Amino acid sequence: MSLLFYKRPDYVAKLPGPMNLTQCQIYVERTQKHRKAIPPELSFENIIQNKALPPCALQDFMDYLIYVSHDAENLQFWIWLQSYTRRFYAAPPSEQALSPPWSAIDGLQPPGNDVSQPPRTADKSKVGVSGYEVNFDQQDRPLSPVMSPQFDKQSFISGMANTPRSAADSVEDANAQVGLKWQSFSYFLSLNSTNASPVTIQPHRSEINRVISHYLAPNSPRELNLSHKTRSAVLHALQHTTHPSAFSLVRDIVEGTLRGQSHPNFIRWSICNGNKPRVLFVRNAGIAHVAGGIILALILILSSAGRYWRLFSVPLFLIGFAIGIAAYKGLCVIIHTGHCRNLRPWEQFGDGASLNSKSFDNHHNIISDDDQAALSTDDVYAMSERGESGKRGVSTETFGTSNGYDHELWVDRYKRKPLLQRIFAKNIWIQNETVRVLQDRIVVQSYLLSLVITLPLTVVLVALPKGGFY
Repeated sequence: MSLLFYKRPDYVAKLPGPMNLTQCQIYVERTQKHRKAIPPELSFENIIQNKALPPCALQDFMDYLIYVSHDAENLQFWIWLQSYTRRFYAAPPSEQALSPPWSAIDGLQPPGNDVSQPPRTADKSKVGVSGYEVNFDQQDRPLSPVMSPQFDKQSFISGMANTPRSAADSVEDANAQVGLKWQSFSYFLSLNSTNASPVTIQPHRSEINRVISHYLAPNSPRELNLSHKTRSAVLHALQHTTHPSAFSLVRDIVEGTLRGQSHPNFIRWSICNGNKPRVLFVRNAGIAHVAGGIILALILILSSAGRYWRLFSVPLFLIGFAIGIAAYKGLCVIIHTGHCRNLRPWEQFGDGASLNSKSFDNHHNIISDDDQAALSTDDVYAMSERGESGKRGVSTETFGTSNGYDHELWVDRYKRKPLLQRIFAKNIWIQNETVRVLQDRIVVQSYLLSLVITLPLTVVLVALPKGGFY
C-alpha cells in the first residue's frame, strides 16, 4: 500500500428501492475498487469474526449501521443466519432429516399458488458473494416498495404489547400480505414424498417464525429491504422447511449489501478521528490560517518592507493547507498527535459504550435461547421498559424492537450540549494499529500536499515588486 498515493475507500451510496440480485451485483462490482484501500486486517471477515480492535470491532460496525447508516437489520440478520446454520448442522442427523434442503422439496409446490419460486440449488449458477462474484440466471425485479412511509414502528411495538399475538400469527399475516396461503401438510403427504415431513415438528420452527415476524414480514420491526418477489420466494420456502438453504436468496442479497456497501463505508468512517463539529472547526481553522497568510502577504507586498519579510506568511500557508486537507478527509491533526479519536455522541454519556454488549460469547456466537422462540407480551413490555431507560444493548440482539434510537437518553443530552463541548469532546486512544497507520499516511500526505502548494505560492509572493504605499 503506497504511502504517497493511499486513498480512503470511496463512499458507496445506497441504491434506490428494494434490494434485489441485480443491485447486489452492482455492490459487489464496486467492492473490487475498494480492495486496495482496505487492508487485510480490516477485511469484512475479520470484523465479522470480531478479530479487529476498536474502532473497527464488530460492535463498532453495528453502531455505525444503527446511528449513521440506519440499516443495522442487515448485519443483525446475517449474524443470526450464520449462527443458525452452525446450530442446524450441529443437530443430530435425525433432526436434520425433518427439514430437508429446499432444493429437495421445492418440486412439491401446490398447483395454483401464484408465487415466484426461489432459485433451486441445482439450477442456480454458482454464487460467490464471499469471493466478490455474483452471477445469477434470473434477475429479481422489484415489484413493490418494501416499507410504507406511513408506518410507525414504535406504534407497531406498542400494538404488539397491547395484543397478545404469537410469532405464528405474524407469520400467517406475512404470508397473506405477499399472497401465500399456508398449505396443510397432508397435501404434501398425499404426494407420497419420502422427503416431506410435518412442518410442526421440524427443528427450530418456532425460531424461524420469530425471524419471519422480525425481519421478513411486511412492516416488521427490523424489516429487510427486499423486493416483493424475493420476500415471497423466501416465505414460500420457509413454509415447507427450516433448512438454512431456504434463506439462500436473502442471504446472498444481505451479504452482498454488507460487503459491497456497508463495509467500505464503515472503514471510511472509522479512519476519521473527529466528530462532525470537530472536523468542521478544524477545517474552518485551516481556511482561517490560509486567509491570514494571504492578508499578511498582501500587507507586506503593499508596504516598503523587503521582499523576504513576506516569508513570515509561509508557516500560515503550510499549517492552513495541511490541517484543511486532513480535515477534508475527516482527520484532526491535533488529536492525531496522540493517536486518539473523539468519543462518538452515543459514547459520551455512559449509556452503553460499544464494549458493554454481552450479546456475543467468547467464540463470537450469538447467545440465543431456542426455548423462548415466540415473542410474548412480556418480551415486548421488557423491551419497551429497556428503551425508556435509555440504555443501549439491543443492537446486537437478534430479536427486539426496531433499531431507532430517538428514545435513548444520549440523544436529548447531546442536543443540549454546548457547541464548544461538542467540538472539544473527550478523546480515546485508537487501539487498532492498522487504523493508526492509515491515519499516519493521510496526515503525511496532507503535509506533503501542503508543501507542494505552498512552495510555488511563496515563489510568486516573493517575486512580486514592492507596493511602497507606506
